[in-house]
Amino acid sequence: MNRNKRTSVTLVLMMWLLSTAGYGQEQQTSFSLEEAVNFAILNNQTAKNARLDMEIAERQVDEIVSTGLPQVNANADFTYNYKIQEMVLPANTFDPTADPNATIATEFGIDYTSTFGLSATQMIFDGSFIVGLEAAKTFTELSKKDNIKNNIDVAEAVSKAYFGVLVNRERFELVKSNFARVDSLLNDTRLLYESGMAEKIDVSRVKVQYNNLKVELDNYEAVVHLTESLLKFQMGLPSNATVELTDDIQSINFFDFSLANDFSYDHRIEYAQLNVRQDLNELDIKNVRAQYYPKVDLFASYGRNTGNTEFSGVFTDQWFGAGAVGLRFSMPVFDGMMKRRQVQQKQLAARQITNQFELLQYNIDYEIEQAEANYRKQVENIEAQRENMDLAREVYDVAKIKYEEGVGSNIEVIDADREYKEAQTNFYNAVYEALISKVELQKAYGVLL
Repeated sequence: MNRNKRTSVTLVLMMWLLSTAGYGQEQQTSFSLEEAVNFAILNNQTAKNARLDMEIAERQVDEIVSTGLPQVNANADFTYNYKIQEMVLPANTFDPTADPNATIATEFGIDYTSTFGLSATQMIFDGSFIVGLEAAKTFTELSKKDNIKNNIDVAEAVSKAYFGVLVNRERFELVKSNFARVDSLLNDTRLLYESGMAEKIDVSRVKVQYNNLKVELDNYEAVVHLTESLLKFQMGLPSNATVELTDDIQSINFFDFSLANDFSYDHRIEYAQLNVRQDLNELDIKNVRAQYYPKVDLFASYGRNTGNTEFSGVFTDQWFGAGAVGLRFSMPVFDGMMKRRQVQQKQLAARQITNQFELLQYNIDYEIEQAEANYRKQVENIEAQRENMDLAREVYDVAKIKYEEGVGSNIEVIDADREYKEAQTNFYNAVYEALISKVELQKAYGVLL
């Protein structure tokens, strides 16, 4: 992990810790790995937003359906014509004796008018509506695939964090055991020095080892706390919750290769997502072509209006009604080849999706090959490091016995202790890497969830 990424993770964790600091009641929870993943899928904030995106897509379908239902509008207005428009007419319109070339300006309208009305339209046929409804349902399917992809990502993050806690807790217990062993060695060396059977430099050497382990013990305690905080963050738990993990490293099963016997690309959610995107692109083409078809709408309207020269009479005088009903037909004749160009663009996009399918297959094949090779290597490494750890422990025990019997030096003991600790570190590093590679192999084969 590079420095910038570590900084980003640290900042996110700090913000999360601050946001949950006010959580009043401390909760004690215990989780197996499966329970932790299921809990995170329900409570992780990213997972919650993914479910909301799915609900938004469903509401978008309802929105499109609503455009095919009757659309009714009501309107009303009151107008004061403070300056009535004048129309210029021939003067003999009102006075037959007037000069035929003369004109006269007269006002047409009254000071106060009021109208109200209702209008309704009902779609009879619209090709774009039919295709749009199908596309909306397909988009809902895409949102479901996106939600599954998000759940897989959450499961991956929680699994890795869960394994991190297990391994670091084991390491912490190991460091405590090492510290107790060196503490005992320091006491024994001091007794030998006081009895004249060891030199002061022997005590100093062990003291240096003791001090180093004390610092390492404090550091590992902080590491355990940080990995637990990361797990709680990934699960959506408050920072002050106590997490008990019911699984342990010894009980974790490694990858079952029988799950990969019937593998197909469809097992990968990315492949399913691309399939839906291909369907959406085809529907886009159908939608553009459907715009060449005629549209038919039924419409109806009814309204009433009145007017008066005085405000007090505008709502009391006689109201006059007007209504209409009809069928509206519209059809595009020529759009400058715009729709044709749109179809061509989407056909090119379809070719891009075909290329993306091929690229995705190559990527999946490579991911599986890489994940499988890495997994097998890490599992083999566990056995090698376990053997090294056992051998290093034997070397330490022999060196300590020889030192206690006066036929060896404490330098041998210190060196053997350092090599033993290094072997322990290598072993648990191998265990952690194997567990992480198992998660990545499950994801590569599409069987993580």
